[in-house]
Amino acid sequence: MIQTFLKLDYIDIVVIVDELRYVMETAERVKWMQLPRDVLIGNDVLQEVCTICKQLGVGKRAVIVTGSRTRKIAGKNVLDILSDAGYEVELIEVRGINREKIEGVKKLAVEDKAEFMLGVGGGSIIDTGKIAAFEVRIPFISVPTIASHDGIASPRASIKNTERGSPVSIQTDAPLAIVADIRIISSAPFRFTAAGCGDIIANYTAIKDWQLARRLRNSEFSSSAAALSEMTANMMLENVKEIKKQDEKSTRTVVKALVSSGVAISIAGSSAPASGSEHKFSHALDMVAKRPALHGEQCGLGTIMMAYLHGDGAGWQRIRDVLKEIGAPTTAKELKLKDEEIIEALTSAHKINPRRYTLLGDSGLTSEAAEKLARVTEVID
Repeated sequence: MIQTFLKLDYIDIVVIVDELRYVMETAERVKWMQLPRDVLIGNDVLQEVCTICKQLGVGKRAVIVTGSRTRKIAGKNVLDILSDAGYEVELIEVRGINREKIEGVKKLAVEDKAEFMLGVGGGSIIDTGKIAAFEVRIPFISVPTIASHDGIASPRASIKNTERGSPVSIQTDAPLAIVADIRIISSAPFRFTAAGCGDIIANYTAIKDWQLARRLRNSEFSSSAAALSEMTANMMLENVKEIKKQDEKSTRTVVKALVSSGVAISIAGSSAPASGSEHKFSHALDMVAKRPALHGEQCGLGTIMMAYLHGDGAGWQRIRDVLKEIGAPTTAKELKLKDEEIIEALTSAHKINPRRYTLLGDSGLTSEAAEKLARVTEVID
């Protein structure tokens, strides 16, 4: 059988543990950490989804959440594999993510007395399944078809706030298992994998913001989560020549990094190790841009600019050069975004998730400072 557990090559500990939940005693309180139990990464591992379900003992009734395209790519295969093995499975297609779609998935799960749920697809599909499974209290298995962000492994999901129109990150359970078929993921357009690289490199400035929040606001901080997150970002910076080959080996590297980033979030108990001012910029851009780009692409641009604001003279240039070499966008023009959209997002980014303190502070950037920042980092001409 294919190796079930992911072993991280660059760290000498196994962070994917045998227990879904365990208790860590700290000096101040008991802290719950919830990590994926099984992580399966490799070529043609989709065929092992039934083995994973049996090992986990999740029951025999399931709901598969997928999309119209991802149904053809992998969703129907998962349905057939589980059905042939005697599982009672219902499949539901969703497009995008909103509360109505989540409620539809929950309704199906309750009516069919589902014992577990699988999300087969990209970010919005995985997040829809995670939220629905969390709210009906059944385990969730993540089956990504692209490697565009760390939501494939994290205990967080992103959904737009209908009242304010801004994206919000909400707590869910971490996936009980992750089945990442590299052959499927590497066959997707490379743009998605490049976006995943942008989301991982964003950890670089997220950690700087987190450290700043600890110093200025006495925010809770986890050194182990920060170290894992930082190593994950360095993994992208140090393996750029491999990643730009756009082959199965490079896809595996990106997927492993995304899983590690998700685990860092689980260890911290918040998204702070992987989401700082650069993510606030991306979420603000989602609100102001007529046609937003991929989340990871926008985070890449945000990381360049926020690294500059942090005073990292060589760092921001290295991040920009690495993203360029990988094939990820580094300018507004490449993302078909207007200069004024970038500037507006920069000036309003501090309003996103105000409880998460970053170097943007409480008042944010002036229009003049935002324009200067975007120009000096060459995000706009």
